[in-house]
Amino acid sequence: MAKIELIMPKMGESIMEATILNWVKKVGEQVEMDETILEIATDKVDSEIPSPVDGTIAEILYQKDAVVEVGTVIAIIETEGEETQPKPTPSVVESPISDAPGGQEEEEIEIPQEEVPFTPQPSKQSSVPATSGDKFYSPLVRNIAKTEGISLEELERIDGSGAGGRVTKSDMLDYLDRRSVPVKKQFESHSAQKEVSEKEHYAPPAQKSVRSDSGDEIIEMDRMRRLIADHMVMSKRTSAHVTSFVEADVTDIVAWRNKHKDSFHRKYNQKLTFTPLFIEAIVKAISDFPMINISVDGDKIIKKKDVNIGMATALPSGNLIVPVIRNADLLNLAGLTTKVNDLASRARNNSLKPEEISGGTFTLTNVGTFGNVMGTPIINQPQVAVLATGAIRKKPAVIETEFGDLIAVRSLMFLSLSYDHRVVDGFLGGSFLKRIADYLESFDTDRTI
Repeated sequence: MAKIELIMPKMGESIMEATILNWVKKVGEQVEMDETILEIATDKVDSEIPSPVDGTIAEILYQKDAVVEVGTVIAIIETEGEETQPKPTPSVVESPISDAPGGQEEEEIEIPQEEVPFTPQPSKQSSVPATSGDKFYSPLVRNIAKTEGISLEELERIDGSGAGGRVTKSDMLDYLDRRSVPVKKQFESHSAQKEVSEKEHYAPPAQKSVRSDSGDEIIEMDRMRRLIADHMVMSKRTSAHVTSFVEADVTDIVAWRNKHKDSFHRKYNQKLTFTPLFIEAIVKAISDFPMINISVDGDKIIKKKDVNIGMATALPSGNLIVPVIRNADLLNLAGLTTKVNDLASRARNNSLKPEEISGGTFTLTNVGTFGNVMGTPIINQPQVAVLATGAIRKKPAVIETEFGDLIAVRSLMFLSLSYDHRVVDGFLGGSFLKRIADYLESFDTDRTI
């Protein structure tokens, strides 16, 4: 009998570990090639890992809920014949998009300090090594350490709750909540820090436990809800959020869609919603204001070459996921509609690939789906802006004509843009938002499908 090592596959860009959710096969059970052996999860998506060979599960090396590094042997499969190397799982191996020639390129731009309404922390380190001694730090942990000005010496003092004592994102967020700021000597030893006076040393109070009364129902957050909660808090801590609003007259778009949605479905076999029409206006506005399509790395701006639009999608569980339409500026309306419908459908069926929910450069969330007229969305890091579209409602409005001002019933909606005020000022954010509204209001009603 040959023994084959089942290896934790690489799940996508910057993903260095995964959590084992469930072993579908047990020790001693037969398994066929491409049959699911276990289910795993990263901070991006859940995936099923199939068997690379026919055989029998001889040994399981990591149990449920274990956090395992990419490339680690997680099980042994016994097979007939000579030992061979396991095949990578096609559905979860790293996407070639970011590594292949012609993939997304980024342009680094120094931020002019006099134009940026924030001052980088002087304690920031240029980088944190991936390993130190026997400890391994994931890219996410290193990025948090860099952003928050945590040195390697300080990072090594953080107790990790992950496998083998590894420091996780939750450990970092818990530490930042307890971390003392400001202090004169940030990286003193534990004994020296105790001597700092209260005037020099302020630690935010720990969150108080909430009392539950008789009859209250206690509901544990599921894994995805915990990840969403961490991501939202991290975003508010990272970016200086500002939200601007405009009201757009979308009467012509509503009329055009009502007129053509049936013929559009017959021609493309796709349901025409408002989402691809909104995305179309967004990518045009990004072309006019490319400094919205950026990310921040310390005191540098990363200007993105590709326009990858994330679309927030509500799941049946009540959670939220953001699949990404890559190179949205290169797609026509039919292409955008097809991508929107496909990603939304597979998101609700939990069949998205890891690379399909990463790499976004701008996000759209449609709060109008729930009957809301406007919202103040939280930026999806590491992006710098997110647009919320409100419900379309018929209202009386003043319109200007060559015969004078008239009051008419129009279809109106609010657009709200949250943006990172560290790098996007009011002029840029407000102008970009107004340009989206302009494109929606000037929609060509004579357009053919």
